[in-house]
Amino acid sequence: MDFVSSSFNSTLGALTNPATAQLATDLYKGTDFNSLNVLEKAWANWYLYWGNPVLATGIMSFVLHEIVYFGRAIPWIIIDQMPSMRKYKLQDEKIPTAKQQWDCTKSVLLSHFTVELPQIWSFHPICEYFGMATHEVPFPSLSTMAWQIALFFVFEDAFHYWAHRALHWGPLYKHIHKKHHEFSAPFGLAAEYAHPLEVLILGTGTIGGPFLLCAFTKNLHILTVYVWIVLRLFQAIDAHSGYDLPISMHNWIPFWAGADHHDHHHAAFVGCYATSFRWWDHFMGTDASYKRTRARQAEKKRQAALAAKAAEVKSS
Repeated sequence: MDFVSSSFNSTLGALTNPATAQLATDLYKGTDFNSLNVLEKAWANWYLYWGNPVLATGIMSFVLHEIVYFGRAIPWIIIDQMPSMRKYKLQDEKIPTAKQQWDCTKSVLLSHFTVELPQIWSFHPICEYFGMATHEVPFPSLSTMAWQIALFFVFEDAFHYWAHRALHWGPLYKHIHKKHHEFSAPFGLAAEYAHPLEVLILGTGTIGGPFLLCAFTKNLHILTVYVWIVLRLFQAIDAHSGYDLPISMHNWIPFWAGADHHDHHHAAFVGCYATSFRWWDHFMGTDASYKRTRARQAEKKRQAALAAKAAEVKSS
């Protein structure tokens, strides 16, 4: 924390440089730096350091995406190598090989640098066009960020349901969505393993909510969008993990989808089209196969437990 503060102070000390002083005046006119908290000072320091808001936002956005995506996927790679975790694997007979994971990683990285990087780089000017705050400080309140992110989850889930369902229509599936279904038993790294057009189509649901909210309210900070993106990446990677752990969110939030829901989609190739929540599939009846499958599995476990109990009584 002291390092951040001293770094910020040293940057402000460089305001004797006319160019830096002018940038600070342009970006932070009327800002009382003494009233900012440590994170807000670090945020301003970042923009002053780069000296170009578009460059600063572009670098931060892309680096954040890469760190979170691969940082969240790595634990699932480790879990795949742990036999003790097989009991939580939804398709325990299908463990991704090292080759599959490496091929997936190469494809995802190619997509990140050729498809997503241009989108991320253009994010700042698009944000400013819609009136979104980027370099500004102080940050919005936690309550404001919370209700805005909740809206983004609801919007993205609805958009994803209908767009994803459309991608399962014959020609769209054959030429676009089929790539994502190469893995009938998904794993974390495969969350963004998709055709470039699919990345563009489904990505619209992720950034569409923030853009619409900002266009109508002019009240949105890019920090809120970053928190939303981080949570969305966690959701997507966990949904593709292939594991249903006791701590998985759907076990304590009944309408949460999670891997239990999405893994069936990859196994059956149809149904369970939503991302975060279960309600669209429930109301549209596109989770019927999922419910039948889970019911059969539950009954099989019940019968196995009864048989084990009977065997135990007989042996005693």
